[in-house]
Amino acid sequence: MGLRKKTKSPPVLSHEFVIQNHADIVSCFAMVFLLGLMFEVTAKIAVSFVTVQYNITFPTTDEKAEQATLYHYGFKDVATVFFYTLIAIILHAILQEYVLDKINRRMHFSKTKHSKFNESGQLGTFYLVSFIWGTCILASEKYATYPTNLWESYPHTQMPFQVKFFYIAQLAYWLHGLPELYFQKTRKEDIPRQLLYTALYIFHIAGAYILNLNRFGLVLLVLHYFVEFLFHISRLFYFSDEKKEKGFTVWALLFVVTRLLTLSLSVLTFGFGLAGAENQGLDLAAGNFNILAVSELTVYLWANAAANCAQQCPTNSRRLKMTNLLLFCFFWRDYY
Repeated sequence: MGLRKKTKSPPVLSHEFVIQNHADIVSCFAMVFLLGLMFEVTAKIAVSFVTVQYNITFPTTDEKAEQATLYHYGFKDVATVFFYTLIAIILHAILQEYVLDKINRRMHFSKTKHSKFNESGQLGTFYLVSFIWGTCILASEKYATYPTNLWESYPHTQMPFQVKFFYIAQLAYWLHGLPELYFQKTRKEDIPRQLLYTALYIFHIAGAYILNLNRFGLVLLVLHYFVEFLFHISRLFYFSDEKKEKGFTVWALLFVVTRLLTLSLSVLTFGFGLAGAENQGLDLAAGNFNILAVSELTVYLWANAAANCAQQCPTNSRRLKMTNLLLFCFFWRDYY
């Protein structure tokens, strides 16, 4: 029986040590906030990190009916997003170690395919969970059933718990992608691409949240996440067998359809719904951003993001990229 070779553990607090043990280190930080809930002295501070803030309870005239609780946003949300960013890092490490790494060992991928497989595995899981979660919210709140809910009673300063927590979780997930570039030893040539789409997600999600367009943003995210899930699941099948390319064809068709829906909803919401609303003007105290400049900028950014996504998508389909760019140009001309 041969002796096992001893592997040298990296020095404490070295780069390699932090990378190998980052999930345990982050778990310790998260536990500090959870333990803070147990003591009266620190409970008030810990609550602002762990729980969703800024709730408003509305009394009901019916004794049998439950009290309605809605939420708005504020500066304390930064603390909540920070805590759930830590949770996202932990969940990322769990999925990587117990699922993706085991598959990688069986498939014997090259270094390039290894990194792409991990990326699609992580993002595919996130898109699937977010799509199901967002669809459940749309069904329960009836945002998709009645499209007029996207702009009626704007500004939507008050939102249900599940809508607010959805946005908190979305921001936390995309922010966690920034330290993951270091933890996952991302290749230098991949960093600009990943930074770009991470920044786009953070910017658009935060914009919809702060401008009180949470209903509109939720619908667009659900549509977008479904198509992105199809792309990454097709990519995973392709890595297992390079003959399985039919998924990319389905994805390419739905990608264009989704962009049409996104642009149509943008025109419907801003060009007709909010443009005809009575509360025109900028009112920061009331959370009203219904002015022409903000509407045009928002629509332009959503449309530009669609075209940018087409340029950044890792596919060799020139037709798909050109189609999306033409859609962008046609939409912007038609909007004016």
